Amino acid sequence: MKRGHVGLAVLATGALGMGVFTASALAAQKSAHAVPPELRMGVLVPLTGALKDFGGPNQKAAFLGRDQINAAARKAGIKFSVRAFAANTETDPTAAQEAATKVIDGNKATCVVGPMASSEVIAVAQNVSLDADVPIISPSSTAPSVRTEVKDKGFVFRTPTSDSLQGPVLAERVLAVVGKGATVNVAAQKDAYGESLAKVFSDAFRKLGGKVGKTVLFNPQAATFDSEAGQIVSGNPAAFVIITFPETYEKLAPALVRTGSWDPKKTWGTDGIRSTDLPGKLGAPGTEGVRGTSATDRGNPFATQFDKLWKARKLGKRQTYDAQMFDAAVLCALATVRAGSKDGAKIAKQVRAVSGPPGRKYSFLQLSQALQAVAAGRDIDYQGASGPIDLFSDGDPGAGNYVVWSYTGGKLVDGRIIYRARKAPS
Repeated sequence: MKRGHVGLAVLATGALGMGVFTASALAAQKSAHAVPPELRMGVLVPLTGALKDFGGPNQKAAFLGRDQINAAARKAGIKFSVRAFAANTETDPTAAQEAATKVIDGNKATCVVGPMASSEVIAVAQNVSLDADVPIISPSSTAPSVRTEVKDKGFVFRTPTSDSLQGPVLAERVLAVVGKGATVNVAAQKDAYGESLAKVFSDAFRKLGGKVGKTVLFNPQAATFDSEAGQIVSGNPAAFVIITFPETYEKLAPALVRTGSWDPKKTWGTDGIRSTDLPGKLGAPGTEGVRGTSATDRGNPFATQFDKLWKARKLGKRQTYDAQMFDAAVLCALATVRAGSKDGAKIAKQVRAVSGPPGRKYSFLQLSQALQAVAAGRDIDYQGASGPIDLFSDGDPGAGNYVVWSYTGGKLVDGRIIYRARKAPS
């Protein structure tokens, strides 16, 4: 028996853009294929657990994508809408499987956005979504191991770039500060995300001329971290690299402060702790001066417009990977219309087709025109709020931007933008 999908209700808010839907375009639509009247979309987000800082804003982003598509369909005169069904993954692989089963089996979702954590994506794909022939598009599962552990058959996609790119970017930035020959200690949560990124970073850092002293892999569910903190600060390294999620860092940072040998200004993190909420929760002793890297929508031509849209909808503070989640929802919808079917297997075959060349480029500000073109059977190249996306055959983007961020003056501050591209898989 096939398992079900999470359905995201997508409500459109009026896509901005050019052109008018003409009678000839309507005729072209009718001559192409029938558009399914509805997509039932699942939204898997961590409203509790270690990634709870990201869950709420990412759910809002998915719903915003739904709303924009629905408004664009109405404007284009296309009888198509998205319904969204959200479920809490709890930042836990087992809970994520239960959430996926709820939306796929219970809500009959045929395209899912999320989950967010790499360990959740691996569990959901292996135990739920692949059995159901339902595509999942994650906005944040960046671990390279997602590709090695899941034989996804073309059903697992990601809107951010893999940590196979972030690791070297982080290594370059750390080395630029500490210099060749310097030693850093690396601490990472023991899961798909932490272990993968720790290895990629360490390999890149050594290749550039740096040294890795102590590597500490810790249980993110541990009640206390005093022992781990002592190991992390041992040996008087030039810098500390910490790879974990916000809730875990909230417990780890005070333990590091208690050692008396830790300095946040010598500490580097990644996207996992790039949270607008952490400075307020921990204060200066645990955050001030911490720097890091993260995949970002910043530097993308449409980043400013997406920020304006977010503020216009009064959605509150933005958070890491919200633009990537918005794009995941839009891709689910565009792929469904191109497939001419609400069948998950048929939708999966069209996700790459709408995400990149060939085809005319349409931004998220031109969704009504994009829907018209797809419904008429024409190729499109969706330009996302987070970037161009352009998925390769493995389901990952071909390029993306990284931001060097810091906690400065009690706030999250984004700095330099770094562009990275990768080779297409052979």
